Amino acid sequence: QVQLVESGGGLVQTGGSLRLSCAASGFTFSRYAMSWVRQAPGKGLERLSDINSGGDSIDYAGSVKGRFTISRDNAKNTLYLQMNSLKPEDTAVYYCAKLAGTSVGTFFDSWGQGTQVTVSS
Repeated sequence: QVQLVESGGGLVQTGGSLRLSCAASGFTFSRYAMSWVRQAPGKGLERLSDINSGGDSIDYAGSVKGRFTISRDNAKNTLYLQMNSLKPEDTAVYYCAKLAGTSVGTFFDSWGQGTQVTVSS
């Protein structure tokens, strides 16, 4: 079955950086678009960024555009999120999600257990 395991979260100061990873298994990773989403305390899910199956089409939410970079390594079945210039409002649980098709913007059909990111002021 589909397994998505996030790692790389932690505590960082304002302005710092973190790199999240998501190890995928149980499906042909290179055939599906992927996404990063987050949930801040007391708030709903926020879709941050999508990347298509080939890695050459990417979307970002306005809240992270210019600070976060999504990427993927299809040879390693791994999705990444490089997060720079972190702000306290980026504090959340971050999830990677598998999309239902090859293109960005499609719906999620699986997601991981999440990794906590805490940004101190």
